[in-house]
Formats: sequence, C-alpha cells, structure tokens
Amino acid sequence: MTNVADAMLAVLIWGVVATLAMNAVIFTSQNFGWSRLNMPLLLGTFFTGDRDSANTLGFLLYFGFGTLIAFVYYVLFTLIGGANWWRGASVGFVHGLLVLTSLLPLLPYMHPRVASQYDGPTRMKRLEPPGFLALHYGRGTPIVTLAAHVVYGIILGAAFNA
Repeated sequence: MTNVADAMLAVLIWGVVATLAMNAVIFTSQNFGWSRLNMPLLLGTFFTGDRDSANTLGFLLYFGFGTLIAFVYYVLFTLIGGANWWRGASVGFVHGLLVLTSLLPLLPYMHPRVASQYDGPTRMKRLEPPGFLALHYGRGTPIVTLAAHVVYGIILGAAFNA
C-alpha cells in the first residue's frame, strides 16, 4: 500500500508543479502580449459574472483540474510503457492540440458568457469566442498554448520517470 500512496503523493506534488509551470507560461505570454487567452478567467466566468471573483475562482479551478489531469498522465504513461521527458512532451503536445481543436471551439455552445461567432456579444454573453485554434485571442495563442502544455508534459514525464 505504501507504493500506491507514494505514487499518488508524487502525482499530486508534480501535478501542482506542472500546473504552476503551465500557468506561468500562459501568464507570461499575456504580459508580453503574445496571447490574450486567460484560462482561469474562462473557467471562473462559468460560475460568476464578476471579473475579480471569476479570476480567483478560475485560478483555483484551473489549479485543481491541472492537478487532477496529472493523474490521467500518470495512467497514460503506465499504459504506454513508462514516462520520460520526451514522452511527456509528446503527450503534452497532443493535450494542447485537443484543447485548441476540440475544447476551446466548443466554448460558445457550453459557456454561459462566451459569445457565438455568428450572433456576437449580448448583455449576458460578453466574452469573445476563441475561434479557430483560439486565434481570436491573438496570433501567438496556438503556439503559446502548445508550449504551455508541452512544458506541463515534460515536467510530468521527467518526474514520473524517476
């Protein structure tokens, strides 16, 4: 039982580290003007229209989901025969592609405050839709999103290899 407990503790710790690193990449890109994608804000505005509360709640949710997704990575690495930094980078790249091509384009249909590309903003739906590869949030958004997810994967792959 100790091995399972140790493994779960390692996943939690490294999930936190990887999530913080991914968030640092995204936050830095916003401050340099490379992307306007703010995942914590998007998550937080699912539940509240107050921007300050949405940022705080969104960060906590983003942090929690990022840590939980580390468990998915752990299971995936176990299934594919082990972890290392390049497998982590590969899984992170695929994860980033899925976010850009599947999750973000669905936001206007699921999110109560993201406008549709076809109908535009309304009083309730004031957030801009991401568009193809989230390009409405800046030309650098696809690269930054992929880079952030690759960093996340590298950290988990390297950590789970030890």
